[in-house]
Amino acid sequence: QTPNGYRSLHLVVSIPVYLAAERRDVKVEIQIRTIAMDLWASLEHELRYKNKSGAEVPQELSTRLYLCAQVLKGVDDEMQAIYTEIQKLNESEEN
Repeated sequence: QTPNGYRSLHLVVSIPVYLAAERRDVKVEIQIRTIAMDLWASLEHELRYKNKSGAEVPQELSTRLYLCAQVLKGVDDEMQAIYTEIQKLNESEEN
């Protein structure tokens, strides 16, 4: 988790790129995040990097985004717990 609340898994992998006369290994970054955190990241990106006025982001908005990230983490954790319980129920019904 970053200080602003952002959560994702970042993987850096090397993939081969074939050019006319050679093969080059190119590093690429893959970000894995939940749908909820993707929404959060889109809003945060809009606020921080597409801010046309160039003004400093008000602390209140930063705080609200951070709190949203915390709520989304709780929702993601709860959804995962529900999914796990459903899987266990399905397994017990099969046995």
